Amino acid sequence: MSTLPPYEESLNLFHDWTKTESLRKHAYAVEAAMAAYAEYFGEDELLWRTTGLLHDMDYEKHPTAEEHPFIGTALLTDLGYPDEIIQAILGHATYSGVARTTRLAKALFAVDELAGFITAVAYVRPTRLAGMTPRSVKKKLKDKQFAAAVSRDDIALGVQELAVDLDEHISRVIGGMQKDASRLGFEQPA
Repeated sequence: MSTLPPYEESLNLFHDWTKTESLRKHAYAVEAAMAAYAEYFGEDELLWRTTGLLHDMDYEKHPTAEEHPFIGTALLTDLGYPDEIIQAILGHATYSGVARTTRLAKALFAVDELAGFITAVAYVRPTRLAGMTPRSVKKKLKDKQFAAAVSRDDIALGVQELAVDLDEHISRVIGGMQKDASRLGFEQPA
């Protein structure tokens, strides 16, 4: 069985591979949402945070479907990361052929697109993440022109696979992101 490295080691690895601030913030948002789900399900927060942090670590250097997330997961395997993380990261790419069978994998897939979408919504709100509700997110989801690159189908599939209510899911992801608002570049008003 593989051992999970300390968080700082995973963070340093992520920073070595990902230099772009927007990609870093996306990973932090997914990490924060995964932490919220780890708490909700009573799971290992470090394992879930690390999975969220590293899920796109190779994307900046290897953005094609032929390479991402395969190069990153190969490196993580070589470094001895737990197979549960590897399988979850592979499963978040719908084209990988790896089924999402664990709660960890289902949660990663469910939060990935939504965290990106919530980030986009926060950028157009004067209060950013503060006071954001599922209602405001769902309203923007209906606007196909807003954050058009975000797959609404993947968000719906993630909710279905994780077997959670959409409003609760959005609320949980917002809550996780609010806890890390400063790290995400969204200072909370005093």
